[in-house]
Amino acid sequence: MNSRILVSGVSGPIGEALLPSLKSSGARIVRLTRTRAATAPSKHGSANDEERIVWDPAVPLAPEAISGFDAVIHLAGESIFGRWTTGKKAKIRDSRVAGTLNLALALARAEEKPKVFVCGSAIGYYGNRGAEILSEESAPGTGFLAEVCQEWEEATMPAVQADIRTAHLRTGIVLSPKGGALKAMLLPFKLGLGGRTGDGRQWMSWIDVRDMVGAIHHILKNDLIQGPVNMVAPKPVTNAEFSRTLAGVLSRPAVFPMPAFAAKLVFGEMGEELLLGSQKVEPGKLISSGYPFRYRELRVSLEGLLKR
Repeated sequence: MNSRILVSGVSGPIGEALLPSLKSSGARIVRLTRTRAATAPSKHGSANDEERIVWDPAVPLAPEAISGFDAVIHLAGESIFGRWTTGKKAKIRDSRVAGTLNLALALARAEEKPKVFVCGSAIGYYGNRGAEILSEESAPGTGFLAEVCQEWEEATMPAVQADIRTAHLRTGIVLSPKGGALKAMLLPFKLGLGGRTGDGRQWMSWIDVRDMVGAIHHILKNDLIQGPVNMVAPKPVTNAEFSRTLAGVLSRPAVFPMPAFAAKLVFGEMGEELLLGSQKVEPGKLISSGYPFRYRELRVSLEGLLKR
């Protein structure tokens, strides 16, 4: 690749999986981070491992600080897990919208603009849509996450208007044992305490973290991909099927359902939108542009992630 790439959100499960693959392809990585390196590079590392630009997402960024990159991958954002208090919701929104806007404005004003700007988003854009099949052309939904995702994507407009190819990663449930929903589910399911949530009919659109990384590489290389890209596997499953499959891979029963009222009581608004919401999303742009999914079946994905 021999390109210079700026990446934010490197500490999350997607960023952790993405960085080694970018480096192995020959890219020179610079991290966009809120903090300086805590330690000096080890004898096994290189100066490139610690190359970074420190920023505050709430503060405008100097265009000269981020000039000269071939690509910018922006994955940073406050975790959506946890009870959505007023303060938590403000952090979720501000970390995505203000940070993306400040980054997009700086990229638009940079002397040497990137060829591509890949920015995080989520299938939360579509809201709770039952069994409706959702494509990149589907209208936005309602609810807190849908509003945040719309504002998040709109915040990239300065880059779009500066003719920087911009892709919005409308990401589904990323399956990684290192973080996110799967990690949170592992302990109760390993203890035999897992089960469906609510009636289990809500659709879960998932993607293996290895396909997530592969699809980002695909977007970087394909000049025709821009706008929203549904980052999900081709075969979504219901919550009940997901629960049965995860329990089966772990050789445990799945007989302890969480009633809908309990999900709302324990998790509040987050439980209603994340645990009980339904999104049946298809990866139209990835399929039409020829991305070769490695993990189309949920069981194959979970076995590969959990039985290493």
